[in-house]
Amino acid sequence: MTDAIKIDVWSDIACPWCFIGKRNLENGLAATADDDDAPVVEIEYHSFELSPDTPVDFVGGEVDYLSQHKGISPAQAREMLDRVTGVAAQAGLEYRFDILQHTNTVKAHELLHFAKEQGRQLDLSERLMAAYFLEGKHVGRDDDLVELAVEVGLDAELAREALTSGRFRDAVRADQAQAQAYGISGVPFFVIDGKYGVSGAQPVEAFTQIARQVWGERRAAATEPETAQA
Repeated sequence: MTDAIKIDVWSDIACPWCFIGKRNLENGLAATADDDDAPVVEIEYHSFELSPDTPVDFVGGEVDYLSQHKGISPAQAREMLDRVTGVAAQAGLEYRFDILQHTNTVKAHELLHFAKEQGRQLDLSERLMAAYFLEGKHVGRDDDLVELAVEVGLDAELAREALTSGRFRDAVRADQAQAQAYGISGVPFFVIDGKYGVSGAQPVEAFTQIARQVWGERRAAATEPETAQA
């Protein structure tokens, strides 16, 4: 039996293109489900902080944040947000930058590592991004994060301990160090089967194509010994 294709994804909870890329990846893989030999895929998310100096409780809206930290005018910030909102809508995501609460995401990344330990990383990744971009929920404080963890079936006490102990901080830093070693400077970034790097929120069709391509390479490699013996 051919092993699953491994897709490693570097992303940040507060990255609007990361949620779009996540959804496009999922829809791209779903398009292969009816193939006669559908690819088997395993996805793992890795930590990347776009703005590690962001305070937990940022005062102001997203336009304020972009203006203050990206050196652009409020008009340019609004234009940028309108553009990404339109792209998100094409992916079926209704972004609400008007209610978004900008925050530091390191705690959310720690919680994702805890969720990975518990087998719920994919569920929590979806929940955190939806809470942040669609619902205007805070994803930087322990209490809010624990509530979201419980919603995906994680134990409240264990989730809180994971956050207060800081025991997953090293795992977050290890992900960031790996990103640096790969030369990743922006997210989302997808590493397919440890050999193909895909940068940015690619369209659905691109993910469908690469999944089929890599699966075909896997299947071909698996049958080589048999061919040689014949």
